[in-house]
Amino acid sequence: MKTPMAKRGEIEPRWYLVDAGKEVLGRAATRIAMILQGKHRPTYTAHVDTGDYIVVINAEKIQATGAKEAQKMYQWYTGWHGGRKERTLADMRVRKPEEVLRSAVRRMLPKTRLGKQMLSKLKLYAGAEHPHEAQQPEPLAFNTGRSA
Repeated sequence: MKTPMAKRGEIEPRWYLVDAGKEVLGRAATRIAMILQGKHRPTYTAHVDTGDYIVVINAEKIQATGAKEAQKMYQWYTGWHGGRKERTLADMRVRKPEEVLRSAVRRMLPKTRLGKQMLSKLKLYAGAEHPHEAQQPEPLAFNTGRSA
C-alpha cells in the first residue's frame, strides 16, 4: 500500500472557535499549534499546509500558572543601540492582550515560510466578539482534565 500524501488545494480547511477565557496559556497554545499545522488530521503532510483556521475570543482572559504574571518577560530589539526592550506578562496583557497567545503559538510553529502561512490562519480577539460569523466556526473545547 502507498502512503497517501496531501497536495496543495486538496484539503478543505475548517473553521474552529476557541474561548480562551478558561484556558491555560501554554496548554491552549500547544493545542492551537497542532490544529494550525494539521496534525489532528489523518492526511497530515509535513510540507503542505493541511491545517485549519482558528478564531480565538477572550484572549485577554487567558490564565497563567504560578508566578508567571510578574516573572515571565517578553523581549525584543528595536534595531537601535541600547534598544533592547522588556515587558512582563502583566504589562503585555494591558497593552497587547492578543500578542501573549500569538507569540506562544508562533514559537511552536515551524520557522519557515510554511509556518508564517499557518500563523496567518490564527485570528485573535481580546473580547468576545469576532467578525467571522460568515464562516460558521465550530466551537472547539480543549479537554484539559481540570474541573471548573
